[in-house]
Amino acid sequence: MTKETLSNLLKENRRFDPPPELAAHANVTADAYAEASADRLAFWERAAERLQWDEPWTQVLDWSNPPFAKWFVGGKLNVAVNCVDRHVEAGRGDKVAFHWEGEPGDQRTITYADLKDEVCRAANALTELGVNKGDRVAIYMPMIPETVVAMLACARLGAPHMVVFGGFSSDALSTRIQDCDAHFVITSDGGYRRGNASALKPAVDEALKSCPDVRNVLVVRRTGQDVDWTEGRDVWWHDVVDQQSAEHTAEAHDAEHPLYVMYTSGTTAKPKGILHTTGGYLTGVSWTHYEVFDIKPETDIFWTAADIGWVTGHSYIVYGPLANGATSVMYEGTPDTPDRGRWWEIVNKYKVTILYCAPTVIRMFMKWGEDIPAKYDLSSLRLLGSVGEPINPEAYVWYREFIGGGRCPVVDTWWQTETGSIMISPLPGVTAGKPGAAMKALPGVVADVVDDQGQSVPDGGGGFLVLREPWPSMLRTIWGDDERYIKTYWSKFDGLYFAGDGAKKDSDGDLWLLGRVDDVMLVSGHNISTTEVESALVSNPKVAEAAVVGASDPTTGQAIVAFVILRGDGAEGGDELVSELRQHVAKALGPIARPRQVMVVPELPKTRSGKIMRRLLQDVAEHRSLGDVTTLTDSTVMDLISEKLPTAKSED
Repeated sequence: MTKETLSNLLKENRRFDPPPELAAHANVTADAYAEASADRLAFWERAAERLQWDEPWTQVLDWSNPPFAKWFVGGKLNVAVNCVDRHVEAGRGDKVAFHWEGEPGDQRTITYADLKDEVCRAANALTELGVNKGDRVAIYMPMIPETVVAMLACARLGAPHMVVFGGFSSDALSTRIQDCDAHFVITSDGGYRRGNASALKPAVDEALKSCPDVRNVLVVRRTGQDVDWTEGRDVWWHDVVDQQSAEHTAEAHDAEHPLYVMYTSGTTAKPKGILHTTGGYLTGVSWTHYEVFDIKPETDIFWTAADIGWVTGHSYIVYGPLANGATSVMYEGTPDTPDRGRWWEIVNKYKVTILYCAPTVIRMFMKWGEDIPAKYDLSSLRLLGSVGEPINPEAYVWYREFIGGGRCPVVDTWWQTETGSIMISPLPGVTAGKPGAAMKALPGVVADVVDDQGQSVPDGGGGFLVLREPWPSMLRTIWGDDERYIKTYWSKFDGLYFAGDGAKKDSDGDLWLLGRVDDVMLVSGHNISTTEVESALVSNPKVAEAAVVGASDPTTGQAIVAFVILRGDGAEGGDELVSELRQHVAKALGPIARPRQVMVVPELPKTRSGKIMRRLLQDVAEHRSLGDVTTLTDSTVMDLISEKLPTAKSED
């Protein structure tokens, strides 16, 4: 990162202090930073004590064999009991756990007592079907309550679950089932998406052609679609679960017993099975949910607008909120079905107080215009969160102004599948917010930005984001591959966890995330982040969303190619606008960052989770045949982009 580029990007001078009322009643005060710094392990021990343990631990952290951590050694607890039973036993069974909203408009209100009964029935059913402690269970489900029930039933039994996002292909499912040696699958006939029933069971049937060791498939009837049936293997949820007793005696599991495996893509090799265990993970997600979102379980309505198939859904739809006894909204559908006001209708209907979503969807709302949310009463909101990628400053400000009414703090959170819980974020009652900055590591988390030699960079410098000390919710290994775990996360810098992300510190020492280091372009010897070029483009009032890739260039090594969506459905971009946008980036970041090409496109290639597939854009920019497009929401988007790029004007 050049000093010129850094200084240009870090000129953000807008600052939003915590609202006085929120600060006065915040769950966490500024003292937490000093307490954690003085005795980090004692800090995490106090966080763990918020949970219900059947047996106490004898050691907070065993770090005798790094990078393999053991937290709360000797302690035993049951995750499902902590998330459900203890709230019922404390007399809070009538409290709503989930307001569930289906895409067609059907809805269910599920109390903690309801959830306890369903989890016990499911645990009894799994036991009857032969699932034992330690067995891996694959879950391939839509966003329905039974997905949460299935996860908690597995956790209750000590059977690690492996949730696969329902948008993944049968090949992706079979690869994951084989890698973690799952012998049991829970799925649904289908789910609803964009007004139509979308099948899931056929993908399971196809996947299991190469997974002969799977004994049973438990199927939830959601859509009523006809499905193929394998007698002796396939069983209906309503046939086997509904008849079970609502009583189940839960066993306490060791703090280091595996809770779940979640697969995340590798750059070249097969997907990595990230292993999270019981005590440390639940401590991390319950505490961060409590402190980052300032959750008031008695009054807040919390909505993480993500899919349970991703770690955000695991940590902040299921385990964190339930461990804290909170009420959450869970939504099956998309933001624009049946219309573009769907989310705001839900916020108004349930009086949502905290909304947590991804920058990519915020930018989509920006494109649609602020007149849509303005039609709804969003005054119940008191806190907004951002997750999944760095949020550009203009999206941050739009989110705060037009969704939060200018009164709601925005917590821009950084974390990963591997970290299990939030690592870097403002504390809304303590920390000021800067548009685009993740701000500071949370109390108990030791993050840093280092150079190529692993040395801390000064304020104003950029480099690699690392974590210097272990934390409770950290991944324990890659399933079945300890060597890959060491090589992937601990080999770049001695003794440091390297997150794979670039970051920088501003003059105040606050952290700005730049995205994956493989999203950093090398242009004429200068490192330029795709994120900062995208942020510069979106800061132009005509641009709603942007994606930037580096393409091979014989002169500069790499050249910047940008793909932009304009604000307004009828907006068009000719040569004059393209020149304007190139100059806009050059003015914001310096001439070295001026894109070689800017292409105006109707849509960007996104997965069903909202992730922009920059790899495919790079394939187009470098005139390669496209890679796998099966996970895209609409694969025809790439056809339109591929046809248009050769005619897109390049800078001379």
